[in-house]
Amino acid sequence: MSNTVVKINGSHAVLPTVLGQGPARIPTGGKIRAGIKVLTSKAAAYPDAHAIYARGMAVGDSFAQIEKALAVALPQLKTPLVPKNVPWFTVRGQDFANPEIARKILDTHGEDRGDGVKRLYRFPVVFPSDFWQVVMPHELAAWGASEKHYWSEYSPDGRVRYCKQYASVPFDDTGKRVIRLFGGRKKMSREQNGGLCDPESCREYQRRQCNLTGRFLFFIPGIRSISAFELHTNSFYAMNMAIQKFETISFLRGGRISGFLDSQRTPFYLTKKLMEVARIDEQGRAVRVPQWIIDLEAPVDVTTLIRHNEDEDAAIVQAQRAAQVLEGAGGPQEGADAADQIPPATVPADIQPDGKVGWKEIVTKGPTLEQVVDRVKSYGIDLIQYEVYADQRWGRGWRFNAFGRRHAYEELERYRNDPKGYLDKIDCAMRGQT
Repeated sequence: MSNTVVKINGSHAVLPTVLGQGPARIPTGGKIRAGIKVLTSKAAAYPDAHAIYARGMAVGDSFAQIEKALAVALPQLKTPLVPKNVPWFTVRGQDFANPEIARKILDTHGEDRGDGVKRLYRFPVVFPSDFWQVVMPHELAAWGASEKHYWSEYSPDGRVRYCKQYASVPFDDTGKRVIRLFGGRKKMSREQNGGLCDPESCREYQRRQCNLTGRFLFFIPGIRSISAFELHTNSFYAMNMAIQKFETISFLRGGRISGFLDSQRTPFYLTKKLMEVARIDEQGRAVRVPQWIIDLEAPVDVTTLIRHNEDEDAAIVQAQRAAQVLEGAGGPQEGADAADQIPPATVPADIQPDGKVGWKEIVTKGPTLEQVVDRVKSYGIDLIQYEVYADQRWGRGWRFNAFGRRHAYEELERYRNDPKGYLDKIDCAMRGQT
């Protein structure tokens, strides 16, 4: 295989590497847990179980470590611990690569709400990506004792959900020696249901062996760590509410959810809210039960986000005026619009003012959706695939937002000399969301 040159973001050329072709992953260095685990009623009948549990809690052991200690001391207990829904998050040193970080989080953001114990009820977070699918990865998954047996993945266009499993480990021609695998175990579609993920007809899902699982990936302002932190959840309600807020903020911020929300460095917050959750009981009746659900807060004045976008629009025009001065073009002529004063050299050749695409309109009002679509089609990119990609990159509201449409058009413009490279970028981004 030759060393094919690959363009990144339409600019710098780099050589592909053996390990550099997979989708990006955000490394994590610690887990904040959504609840706690307590002794089952059967385990609570053993005094030794109480002692082991209390000792583990006192020294900061993880619940997995406590469960292991209980299994060694009381092997007759198959499942000594059970999850319990509580209004706070659990932060324990053993869940972090550096246990000191857990103490720092509690010291900085913990609260004593009258019971004499400092707990984590609410804390600020900053997300490292503008794709909510990246900062809140989730899937339907069936786990065994030590690994996933089956899990869901979407097709690149986001329209079909498949059920995946690991392929059998291959042997050499003699049938006696396992072939060394490069890059981990291979994946394949499951044979049942034609490889589709269909929970209603899935044996594991109906037996509650396959469930929705997800996690938030974030940084905490003021907590120094090069790795992100994670918060796991199995709650459909928590993830669905978070998606709605991600998409709202993305729409208001021109496709962005990463970083601080405004110039006042306002972060998101993760907390819990007591809600009545509907579920279907064994008799098929709809019942509502109270539950503490993870809630994503965005305590920001939305009008400032809209105004911030307006300020960026103004900054573009001001920057163009400054460029004219620096390039010796003088200032804008009196009585002339700034958009008309752009030096011809700065206007891309394929969108010169020729009556087909008005550069003035693109600069001052943003491109129309039709102009974005025409550019996509001219690159030979499937429109449906592009819309799925654009929705993930800038939020579903990008097409209705002049600021979002300009982001889309400017990215297309950067790749006007490399349409194939842009298609590769889209394909890579879509693979990263499955």
